[in-house]
Amino acid sequence: MQHPKGFLIAVGGAEDKGKEEEKERQNSLDFFKEGILHQIIQLIGKKTEPKIEVITAASTIPDEVGQIYKKAFKKLGYIDIGHLKITSREEADSKKVLERLEKCNCILFSGGDQVRLCSLLGGTEFLNITRERYEKEHFVIAGTSAGAAAMSNTMICGGDESQAYLKGRVELSMGLGFLQEVIIDTHFDARGRFGRLVQAIASQPGAIGIGLDEDTGVIIEKGTRLKAIGSSSVVIVDGSSIKHNNIADIKSGMPISVASLQVTIMSNLDVYDIKTREFKGIKNAHHEQS
Repeated sequence: MQHPKGFLIAVGGAEDKGKEEEKERQNSLDFFKEGILHQIIQLIGKKTEPKIEVITAASTIPDEVGQIYKKAFKKLGYIDIGHLKITSREEADSKKVLERLEKCNCILFSGGDQVRLCSLLGGTEFLNITRERYEKEHFVIAGTSAGAAAMSNTMICGGDESQAYLKGRVELSMGLGFLQEVIIDTHFDARGRFGRLVQAIASQPGAIGIGLDEDTGVIIEKGTRLKAIGSSSVVIVDGSSIKHNNIADIKSGMPISVASLQVTIMSNLDVYDIKTREFKGIKNAHHEQS
C-alpha cells in the first residue's frame, strides 16, 4: 500500500494566534517557535513563494475568521495568505477556486460546523483535487475544530457530552475521508468529551479515537504516524482489544458497558503509530528522524 506523500495537521481548536490573552495560558508554548501555526509553516517547508489558503466553509462568520488567520500568520512573517470563502457547492467547483487550490501549498479548514463543511464539499471536484494532491504531493492539509473532526471517513457530528454514555446520544456521519479507521473529537478536555469518543469507538471498535484538546493537535505523516503538538494533551482510544461491549444489545437511551479499552495520553512531540497501535514516545521519534 502506497502511503500519502502529504501531511495532515488536526487541531483541537482555540489554537494560539498570537494574542496577548493567549500568552496567559498556564501551559502556553512560544507562539513564534513552538506554536501550532508555526508548525504548519515549518511543515510546508522551503518553497518558492509558498501560499496558504484558509477555507472557512464550516463557519457562519467567514470574513471575521479569515481575517483572524491572516493577522496570525502575518505575525509569523507569512504574508501570502488567501481566504477561500466557499458558501455553496457551485462555488467550491468554480474555475477561480479550483485554480487557487491547484496553486497553493497548504489549505487550512477553519472551525465551525463539520456537517456544514462536509455538505458543501462532499463529492465535489474541489475535494477530489484536494485528496489527489494529498496522496501524490508534499501538500499540507490543516484543520482546526470542525476542520479537524471532518478529516476522517467517519466523524462525530453531534452529541450531548452530559449523556455521552447513553446509547444513541452520540451522532456519527461521513467525513471528508483523508483518514481511514480514525475518529477525531476536538475541544476534548475543555468540553469533557471523553465519553463521546468512547461511545463512538464502542460502535466502531476497529477505529482509533483521537481526542484533541484546545491549542493541541497531531501531525499525521504517511497516513499512519501521529506526532502530538501544542500545549495540552492528545488522548488515543483504541477499541481493538475490547473484551465486553453491550452497545449492539441495548436499546437507545440505555447506558453502554465497555471493557478493556486501551487509552494512551500523549503530550508535545510524543509519537503514536495508527497502523501498529503503538506508542513510541519522544525518544524513539528522535531516533527515527536521525
